[in-house]
Amino acid sequence: MNTLPSAGEKTRVLFDLKPALDGYAGIPQETRLLFRGLRSLDGCDVVGLIQHGGRQLRAGASREQLALPVASRIYRSSRAILSLREVPRVTGSERPSAGGGVNLSPAAVAEAIWGFFYINLAMIAAWFGANVKPGSIEDGLFDDFIWRTFFSKTLQPADKALVTAARFRILRQSRKRFHQIGLAGRRYSSVPHYLGVDTQEFNVFLAQTPFPARVSPGTQLVVRYHDAVPLFMPHTISDSAFHQASHFYALQENVRAGAWFSCVSAATRDDLLKVFPAVEPRTAVIHNIVSDDYFEEQSPPEVVRQIVRNRVAKVHAFTTDIRFLDAALSGAGSSGLDYLLMVSTIEPRKNHLLLTAAWERLKYGAMPRLQLVVVGHLGWAYQPVLEAFRPWAERGDLLYLNNVPSAELRVLYRHAAATLCPSLAEGFDYSGIEAMRCGGIVIASAIAVHREVFGGGAVYFDPYSAEDAATVITQVLSDDGKALRERLRGEGARISNRYTPAAILPQWEAFLDKVQRARLGSGWCGEGGSQ
Repeated sequence: MNTLPSAGEKTRVLFDLKPALDGYAGIPQETRLLFRGLRSLDGCDVVGLIQHGGRQLRAGASREQLALPVASRIYRSSRAILSLREVPRVTGSERPSAGGGVNLSPAAVAEAIWGFFYINLAMIAAWFGANVKPGSIEDGLFDDFIWRTFFSKTLQPADKALVTAARFRILRQSRKRFHQIGLAGRRYSSVPHYLGVDTQEFNVFLAQTPFPARVSPGTQLVVRYHDAVPLFMPHTISDSAFHQASHFYALQENVRAGAWFSCVSAATRDDLLKVFPAVEPRTAVIHNIVSDDYFEEQSPPEVVRQIVRNRVAKVHAFTTDIRFLDAALSGAGSSGLDYLLMVSTIEPRKNHLLLTAAWERLKYGAMPRLQLVVVGHLGWAYQPVLEAFRPWAERGDLLYLNNVPSAELRVLYRHAAATLCPSLAEGFDYSGIEAMRCGGIVIASAIAVHREVFGGGAVYFDPYSAEDAATVITQVLSDDGKALRERLRGEGARISNRYTPAAILPQWEAFLDKVQRARLGSGWCGEGGSQ
């Protein structure tokens, strides 16, 4: 059985890298930043766990195969890496039918049948306590793949050696398959039974989001809890029925198994305790780390026009007329654009529709030259938002951008009249802190997490009232708001310092030490207490 480290030994941490396969912002960004941060701590030996969200991988060399010749181990590692790049067969074999449905090829049908039987066989195995064993990627030989696949979207090239020098484990089964196996058991029991993952060589397994599996008895599960949106706002998420159920039952299993929870905000922790109040002694609040990419720098405002011209998005719902766009950019003059900025994936809880309505009030009233710049990728249920964007985007007043690198986003934050954070729910909200780091002004919805994280570095509006949002924006941007703007910049610089690695990593050191001391003193064995 795994043992706790003695004095002078490093805490062996298995770190969940699954979100790092996704996107740029939010949880994927925090996953990369936290991995780098923990790797920099002298007291931690951090190993990355690779798992795909939706498809099966090859698992590299198993523990029993580590005695194989090095050539064989390299070949197995290379196949595992290739499996992360392969196009899923089911997707490739689905073709629209004449009636608008989907025709499945024989290969897709066979794979669906195999998936059904596999889930049911694995469900039975889970009832009997079966474990899956991660494979290994050969150390130090695949740094280009590791860097560009998991880390380069967020980290700086100077971080490459630190993160790619880590060891990596890989799970064949997808995260979704783990969830499906557990949920399948609910046909026969009110409590799902999850597969185990062999983690016996580690003291701590740090999971991003509730983890749909058991860990070895000698390993302490720690869940990085980002938000309870799937429970309290399930109508705003994609594939809502599955994600709501998978989140709840995995979370319930983690609580029952004695997991500790590192919550990204006090607001998130409060939501967790509404559902499982008995877990309170095993919770802590450690805010996210902000990227080093965001800092205040001098840049000419006319650079904004070049960025907008290069990054304006082409989407199926509308096409920004380049003639109107060029006219708008030329009319801005040497002082640059006068614009509000929002940086967020387009999805329902981000509240783009309210922001658009508030901005329209300003356009029709006292600020006809004020433009709206929206940066972010399409998420889900975005059609109503794009439809609201369309008439303004086609004439060059609303500028929807994507694929904006951090160096250019830093310029947009710096020169915006204000950065808007209108969300209905968040776990943390990076964009406001990033704007503050760049010397920008932040206006945010008056939700609990914004007041906690942004504090006096922002002004707030009712997230359900476009009229109130327009009033607050006017208050900040008016000639009479100069003193307020200066105060916000000063407070923003001070508050955003709370989220640097220097401020956050000592909190992680103390938290991991507390987790280890608690296990050494009593050991956790389920919901609500120690054995």
